[in-house]
Amino acid sequence: MTTIALLVFPALMAFAASSDLLTMRISNGLVITLAAAFFVVAVSINLPLEQIAMHLLCAFVVLVCAFVMFAFGWIGGGDAKLAAATTLWLGFGLALPYLLYTGVLGGLLTLLLLSLRRLPLIPFIARFEWLARLHDRKSGVPYGVAMSVAAMIVYSNSVIFERLSA
Repeated sequence: MTTIALLVFPALMAFAASSDLLTMRISNGLVITLAAAFFVVAVSINLPLEQIAMHLLCAFVVLVCAFVMFAFGWIGGGDAKLAAATTLWLGFGLALPYLLYTGVLGGLLTLLLLSLRRLPLIPFIARFEWLARLHDRKSGVPYGVAMSVAAMIVYSNSVIFERLSA
C-alpha cells in the first residue's frame, strides 16, 4: 500500500503532462482525482488535521491567484486547477519553490516552442495531430508539462513523500 500511495502523485502528474502535451487539455476528472487522492493518502499516513487544513488553505490561495491569471488570459483554466491540486499535495512550504520552478520551466518550454514554430513543419511530423498543434503559432503552450516537472522536482521534499518513504 505504501508504494502505491508513494507513486500516486507522480503517476497523476505524468498523466497531466502527457494529457496537456497531446490534447492541450487538463481534464477536471484528473484534477478531482489528484485532490481526492491527496485526502486518501493524507488520512492513510495520519497527517494531522491542522496540516490537512493548511494544505487546503494553500491550494485555495493558489486557486484564487491562478484564476485571476486565467481571467487575464495568462494561463488556461486547466492549468489554474492543476496548480491548486498540486499545491494541495505540497503545502505552503513547497508552494513557492514549485511555482518558481513552474515559471522557469514554463518559460523555457515557451521559448523552445516559439523557436521550433519558426521552422517549417516537416510533412512526416504534420501527420501527427498533436505535433501539428504544438507547431501552430496560434496554439498555446502546454504549461501542464512544466507544472508536472516542477512538481516532481519538489515532491521528494514534501511531508507526504517523507512520511511514505520513512
